[in-house]
Amino acid sequence: MKSSRFNSKLEAIAPSKLKIDYALTRKEGVISLSIGEPDFETPWDIEQAGISSVQNGYTFYADGLGLPVLRKDIAKYLSRHYGLNYDANSEILVSVGASEAIDLTLRSLLNDGDEVIIPSPGYVSYAPLVQLAGGKVVNVPLKEQQGFRLQADDLEKVITPKSKLLILNYPHNPTGAILEKKDAEAIAKVVIKHDLLVLDDEIYAELTYGKAPFSIASLPNMKERLIYISGFSKAFAMTGWRLGYVCAPNDILSRLAKIHGVSMLAAPTISQFAAVEALEHGEDETSKMREAYNARRLFLVKALNDLGLSCFVPEGAFYVFPNISRTGLGSDAFVCTLFAEEKLLLISGTAFGEAGEGYVRISYAYSLEIIKEAMKRLAHFLKAHPLQA
Repeated sequence: MKSSRFNSKLEAIAPSKLKIDYALTRKEGVISLSIGEPDFETPWDIEQAGISSVQNGYTFYADGLGLPVLRKDIAKYLSRHYGLNYDANSEILVSVGASEAIDLTLRSLLNDGDEVIIPSPGYVSYAPLVQLAGGKVVNVPLKEQQGFRLQADDLEKVITPKSKLLILNYPHNPTGAILEKKDAEAIAKVVIKHDLLVLDDEIYAELTYGKAPFSIASLPNMKERLIYISGFSKAFAMTGWRLGYVCAPNDILSRLAKIHGVSMLAAPTISQFAAVEALEHGEDETSKMREAYNARRLFLVKALNDLGLSCFVPEGAFYVFPNISRTGLGSDAFVCTLFAEEKLLLISGTAFGEAGEGYVRISYAYSLEIIKEAMKRLAHFLKAHPLQA
């Protein structure tokens, strides 16, 4: 008897609740605060660097690991900002977005049945990619009263002899939480004790407010067991350029490079030249975007609290994760009813796992004008659906 036409691991994965109908977001009268994409255009000088690379004929395949000049710039950038030390020649790979880097990591490290610990709620792509790589997802809860920071005690409770990898994502999507040094140190002790590997996704590292970003990768004895992933989409508004990078000890990176070489071959050459400009001269533009996000963050948190929806104050990324349980509606029902009545589109907290029930994610990667109008619609909605005591 023939096997199924399709990959059984793929068939077992449920459709994502975060799948967004982009045509819906563009319909007349609709306001969407659903998409986690900067509303800023890629800064002009970065665009011009990409355009110039085309004009100068740099349209061929790049080195499989990435342009040497870009890898050197990544190494300098990480050292300058986060105290991380990676060798540009053997410990850095430029990927097709941070998403490819995550996929490469999981496919390189996991054997069937290996357990991967994922804080929940969490980014929607982690669990499906773990499953496709043959791993088993083990969720560890993040709690609002603890600032959605992973607690070492909670991590310890879910570890078994089959535990292999912990996925960390701070600043955090969907809550906007950050990981402080004391949290990272406690987590690192548990990781080392149980000989775990860590996938450290820091794609929002540049977007923190009021506190300097701290990377768990900078702690002693973490480098040899940690895969650091980031990219250019959030900090430099380069989502469409599809460029990320992954840093790891050479024994790990060489495995990632093997898959990258037979699947993608190389990241887009044009995008890499743009990224060189971003790292060498684009930090002032990042600062301007961060200031704008901060103003939106402060307005949005206050507006939600004034409406009676308790809202954890995010310290990173560009999301808020208000608690909507006082409406008496579940997260899915809240989002659907809000859209039907007010044409305001948010994301259900359950899109990020069962632990997201009772919450919704709101992105403030939109103009303050749009956010203010959205809050007017939400206020009108809550008058029709009074909050419970």
